[in-house]
Amino acid sequence: MPSAEDFSWTDAYLLGYAPMDDTHREFVEIVGALLGAEDAAVAARLEAFARHAEAHFSQEREWMETTAFPAMQCHVDEHNAVMKSVREVQQIVAAGDAAQGRSLATALADWFPGHADYMDSALAHWMSKKQYGGKPVVLRRNLGLRDKV
Repeated sequence: MPSAEDFSWTDAYLLGYAPMDDTHREFVEIVGALLGAEDAAVAARLEAFARHAEAHFSQEREWMETTAFPAMQCHVDEHNAVMKSVREVQQIVAAGDAAQGRSLATALADWFPGHADYMDSALAHWMSKKQYGGKPVVLRRNLGLRDKV
């Protein structure tokens, strides 16, 4: 189960499209804060995540719509499923079950790397190709690689 310390930004999440990478850094920060929240702060942290996710997913949808991204519907459907879960958990947290908010944060921390690797990376490549004429070049640092002797 990821903790706030386990789910932190790493260059492994870089996709090479700066606006998306910036939004993903914020996503990781907000989910990490929700993972580590005390019971009294869970509702507010979850609301902060909901606001972020609405803006994040809306921006990606706008990119997909304006560039005729081929896999748009699948991507949007996944975002919609996340938001449905967020809204359901917000009601549960409002009824007094803060642990469910942290459980959602755990699920989001588990979901994000795969979503970024598959769906968002395809969109990042598409956006870079449309905007710059080619795929992004991504330089990643500090991935735990060690020199072999």
